[in-house]
Amino acid sequence: MNFLACDLGGTKVLLGIFEKENNNNSPKLIFKKKYISSDWSSFELILEDFLKKECKHFNHPSSACFAVAGPISNNNAKIINLSWNISGNTLQRKFNFKSCELINDFAVQIYGIPFLKKNQYSTIQNGSHAEGANNDLHAIVGAGTGLGIARGIISGKKVKVLASEGGHVEYSPKSKLEWELKIWLQNYLKVERISCERIISGTGLSRIAEWRLSKPDAQNHPLQHYLKKIKNFDAARKGLPEKICNLSKEGDQLMIEVERIWLGAYASLLGDVALQELCFGGLWISGGTASKHFKNFKSDLFLKQFFDKGRLKDILKSIPMKVILDEEFGLFSAACRAKMLLKT
Repeated sequence: MNFLACDLGGTKVLLGIFEKENNNNSPKLIFKKKYISSDWSSFELILEDFLKKECKHFNHPSSACFAVAGPISNNNAKIINLSWNISGNTLQRKFNFKSCELINDFAVQIYGIPFLKKNQYSTIQNGSHAEGANNDLHAIVGAGTGLGIARGIISGKKVKVLASEGGHVEYSPKSKLEWELKIWLQNYLKVERISCERIISGTGLSRIAEWRLSKPDAQNHPLQHYLKKIKNFDAARKGLPEKICNLSKEGDQLMIEVERIWLGAYASLLGDVALQELCFGGLWISGGTASKHFKNFKSDLFLKQFFDKGRLKDILKSIPMKVILDEEFGLFSAACRAKMLLKT
């Protein structure tokens, strides 16, 4: 019996047909295809092309899960950047699914955790499994274009997802340098409040670099010409995080400083989430930057900031912390949820 999964964002749509894998609870991918969102006037046209043209030789999926970049209400979603209105109930009727669910594209990742294979993640620390701790509690944090946080209760193969907008909590500077960055961002963005997402994301890494490059000692830095390009064409900012990381690896001292500030803020937030959730089942790092920064997540700098919680640092040492390496974990998790829906 086949089922359909979708990771639906403002830039791209990734669709996959899956089946149950023999002697394994993980979904098995049969076929997938990526679509560029802006090339289509509606999501229904994409789905129709995928099912009736690309997948005509496969058995029609019985269930479907659509992981959507945005809030969900009554199985409905609106993709603001594309002006798409999507109804799970309408999709279910039109494409003859027995069950169909829309879910936030970050929250869906909780459903994938119990079905992970060893090649999909790596461990930063195993934790000490404190006596009496609730090992069913999990939290997942991911910096990509934005900053996502989700929580869940996993008992065997039973999963309960708990929604969160934790990425928008207040950014808390821990040094004079970080305070200076926050004030600069408030003025630059013309806002009164700076959330963690403004710092701990791919966009945030770019903003930190722009702040650092605004200082007098950086006027001759090679990225200055790229900043001029961004001012004329804001979409060019998407390529800046990769340039920052590459220069840091090559030994550029300013970009090393930028990356260290970003990593320190990320580690501090992860420590806060771990204390707030007491996620003794696991604290998971996901998102578009996870696999790229895995070595940094194991660095002394990162772990020092993570454990820097005063009297409560020993609690953090007892919480398992792992990094999702699978860059298509969103699609995989949607498939895990679609498989669960087969039984409903």
